[in-house]
Amino acid sequence: MTPTSEPHQEYRWVLPSVLLGDGGAGGPVRRSTRDWIVDISMFLLACGLTLMTALEIDGPTPLVAAEQVVGVISCLSVWLRRRWPVGLALVTTVASGYFEMVGGASVVALFTVAVHRPFKISGTIAGLGLLVIVPFYFLRPDVDLGGPTYAILALAIVLTTFAWGIVVRARRQLIWSLRQRADGAAEEAKRLERERIAREMHDVLAHRLSMLSLHAGALEFRPGAPPDEVARAAGAIRASAHLALQDLREVIGVLRHHDADAEVPDRPQPTLADLPALVAECEQAGMDVSLRLKAGEVPEKPGRNLYRIVQEALTNARKHAAGAPVTVTVTGGPGEGVSAEVRNWLPARHGPRIPGVQIPGAGAGLIGLTERAALAGGRLEHGPTPEGEYVVRAWLPWPAQT
Repeated sequence: MTPTSEPHQEYRWVLPSVLLGDGGAGGPVRRSTRDWIVDISMFLLACGLTLMTALEIDGPTPLVAAEQVVGVISCLSVWLRRRWPVGLALVTTVASGYFEMVGGASVVALFTVAVHRPFKISGTIAGLGLLVIVPFYFLRPDVDLGGPTYAILALAIVLTTFAWGIVVRARRQLIWSLRQRADGAAEEAKRLERERIAREMHDVLAHRLSMLSLHAGALEFRPGAPPDEVARAAGAIRASAHLALQDLREVIGVLRHHDADAEVPDRPQPTLADLPALVAECEQAGMDVSLRLKAGEVPEKPGRNLYRIVQEALTNARKHAAGAPVTVTVTGGPGEGVSAEVRNWLPARHGPRIPGVQIPGAGAGLIGLTERAALAGGRLEHGPTPEGEYVVRAWLPWPAQT
């Protein structure tokens, strides 16, 4: 259960370790070192106030004896403030309507309730503490201070104690909420990092494995190919598998270091300058790719994101339109942004699919590309055109040079 937006939210079940300190409703109390220090301090405070009151008591001997007994019991009852704070506050507040030496324990109990209980409970106890001043004013008038002076002093003590407890409670709630936000921010950062690593794994491994599958499918489709073509395809398969294992090993290494909360440098990432090499690799795999690079020296961050977008678009073209010609166009400049457009004919327009070289897909690539573009401050569109082409179009911001 979490606290709601209402300021009077009951925190008893939400913040047991921060605002209760009573081990639950009547449960066993397990005090830490800090709790022992606070409890001893509260006990000594109650005893000190009780002794100060005892020096001023004057009256018949039975009344003095009763005051002493009740005062000792009230001081000892302070040790129960964590287990039964509300009950202790009620008993001591009512008893303070006649017995002076209960005042110290009553102050401690009121402070405890103000700290560990919501305003609707602590405010009721504080109101009761103000009401009992009236019968005490008539039953035990103070000759030295005078009735009005004593009433004002008692009123000030009750209100000050209650306000102090409310401030302590508000501070604890603020610290708790800040810790919750910090924990939530840390979890969100971990989630975003996992998603980033997952996108990198998909972008890299999908490309490598699709190349491997394409070559293997070609061998399966042409079992009687010349030996040199078979050797070339087998070499490409070996190279793609080696690069896929290397990429997988690097990503797993990053994950292991990330789980250990160690700082490791990011592995080298491709940029837009590596796009011609990507296109050449695809052409070696048998794809018909035409590259039109009309952008200048794109900054590293948008260039890397654009490279990944084009890489995934080419991977999708190999999966769903094997053998179809693909056109890659990159344009842009400082201030206007950089755009990439990948076009390929759909299988129905280009011709029937080639058996044995089709690669299954789950649709996660385009979702990842959309997320990548959005995180970079850009946008991505994809879908078929009336002319029978499939287009992936991305735009990323390119800040103007200053």
